Amino acid sequence: MAAGEKSFGFIGAGAMGSALMRGIVQGDLVKAGSVFASDPDKGRLQEIVAELGINPVKDNGEVLEKADVVVLAVKPQVIEEVLEPLKGKWSPKQLVISIAAGISLQKLESYIQGAPVIRVMPNTPCLVGAGAAGIALGSRAGEEEGKLAQELFAAVGEAFIVPEDLLDAVTGLSGSGPAYCYLFIEALADAGVQEGLPRPIAQRLAALTLLGAARMVLETEKHPGELKDMVTSPAGTTIAAVSVLEKRAFRGTVIEAVRAASRRSREMAEKG
Repeated sequence: MAAGEKSFGFIGAGAMGSALMRGIVQGDLVKAGSVFASDPDKGRLQEIVAELGINPVKDNGEVLEKADVVVLAVKPQVIEEVLEPLKGKWSPKQLVISIAAGISLQKLESYIQGAPVIRVMPNTPCLVGAGAAGIALGSRAGEEEGKLAQELFAAVGEAFIVPEDLLDAVTGLSGSGPAYCYLFIEALADAGVQEGLPRPIAQRLAALTLLGAARMVLETEKHPGELKDMVTSPAGTTIAAVSVLEKRAFRGTVIEAVRAASRRSREMAEKG
């Protein structure tokens, strides 16, 4: 069944939950009247209600009563506190999608008995409709549920179905990846300022450069190395810069950073 034919419930109306609600309502994937949300911060909940016209509910139990698809948009440290009172209240006809980082499908399914469960690792660019997410299906979730989850996250970016044991790699690459990009943008802008550019212009040039390069990769579907060669003229400015980056192990450092984040994600999941 398509997303537009279902009702959606959000347990949590924070930054990511609100971004998903905006994506599906403003993208006409789901009517506002078919979206229900709860949040302990009533002021925050009323803000998204006023913005989108969705339905506030009194508690998490009412979300379950109203929704075909329930999105757990809560922080991992409160997941047990949220799920414990809901034990035995789930319907096998519901789909549960969790974006609580590091909470395994096995743990989620121990609380959510009967209903199919999906775990998603999104990233913060979902807030501006340019997210990247990994989706892992639980033991009771099939192809239809996976497609529905992809449809939901397509409203705020793009999502890929992977085995759960690869979600740590997704975390290290795209989950934490925006931070690496921000560091690079900041460094590019600092260099521009050092060369005499005004800070606002340098920062915008840096951000637009990353945005444009990313679009080139996505829209041409060429290998990044091929696109790099297109910019790199013999004895020119770009090869001089690339030579410095290679000497300083730029690519190797990025690879190690992603692997370090992935390892840390695994450690946190094991402790949780």
